[in-house]
Amino acid sequence: MDQPNAAQGVDADRADTERGQEEAVRGELEGYYRAGKPPWDTDVTPPELVALVEGAGGLPPGRALELGCGTGTNAIYLARHGWDVVAVDLVDRAVEQARAKAAAAGTAVRLLRGDATRLDELDVPGPYDVFFDLSCYCGIPPHRRDAYAAGLTRRAAPGARLLMFGYGPEAFDDPISGVTADELRARFAGWELVDTTPGTNPVPTFWFTLRSIAGQA
Repeated sequence: MDQPNAAQGVDADRADTERGQEEAVRGELEGYYRAGKPPWDTDVTPPELVALVEGAGGLPPGRALELGCGTGTNAIYLARHGWDVVAVDLVDRAVEQARAKAAAAGTAVRLLRGDATRLDELDVPGPYDVFFDLSCYCGIPPHRRDAYAAGLTRRAAPGARLLMFGYGPEAFDDPISGVTADELRARFAGWELVDTTPGTNPVPTFWFTLRSIAGQA
């Protein structure tokens, strides 16, 4: 009888740890918005996204889902270029600001408060042609990352692209943050990592481009 009780205790401890990690991430993000503008919210669309949309061989407008949209700069950019855009963020204050910016810009963006690892709880059925992630995934606790990948995979149109910016694991002194190309290859079954480009930040960062090779089931 002792072994089941010990196993249950381990499971409970792990659940408490994982819940604590999720609450810590949420609290840190909310703290950035209470303090003012978060450092990643520059009001400038990254040239990597511009190249995907407007560059040589740029994608034709389709449906896009942004994960961790912040105050909506990039969702609004996509909408202005003809994309049907849904954008999700975990923080109420960010979504409120994004909605105000989208209304002022006259763009029709669906902005939802929700968890990028729990898309089944939101009205985002897909399929989507493009997913955009500006440092959302790299801050997700590891135990929720498979759910993130599965959620995108279920909503991916054939040949869909995921453009992701992420910090390397060396960028922060914690056991949660960061992402590597090897991790993405392992977690994103049904996707091909087609490009990894180092960022220009003072700490290790990367732009990853993945392409869906399975499409929506």
